[in-house]
Amino acid sequence: MNTGSCSFHLWKVAVDWEGTTVHRVRFLRTADAGSVPVQFTKFLAGKGRDFLPLTSAALAGDSVYARIYRAVSAIPYGETWTYAEVAAAAGTHARVVGNAMARNPTPLIVPCHRVVGADGIGGFSPDIEIKKALLLMEKKAAKTASNSMLKYQPIL
Repeated sequence: MNTGSCSFHLWKVAVDWEGTTVHRVRFLRTADAGSVPVQFTKFLAGKGRDFLPLTSAALAGDSVYARIYRAVSAIPYGETWTYAEVAAAAGTHARVVGNAMARNPTPLIVPCHRVVGADGIGGFSPDIEIKKALLLMEKKAAKTASNSMLKYQPIL
């Protein structure tokens, strides 16, 4: 098992992985130094939109949590779904989605920060400010990409 960390704002993002399978991601105040897959540093710098070819160990199987994690993994970069929308996609209840998000072993790979409440941002452990920063980063990066696409559209 490989272990390393990188930075995101005032937090360290600790990653445990083997090959292309990520087993655990944690946001910590301090973490042991060590390299992480480049997809993490790119994503956290706003320069990457996915983690391919990396995958989460939590996506395997047919448990309700695995179905929820797969539904959450389908949320496009820069967008959000409500707990109810994820529940509908996974065939379960919004409260179960909330429980799964609280226990998500691989945040970022399974982008639980993209799941919001119908009337607010929802929660995020260990600090809601991380969720806000991730959503803002994605919104800015998606807007920049959209603007650059418009800039280079051919005139017909």
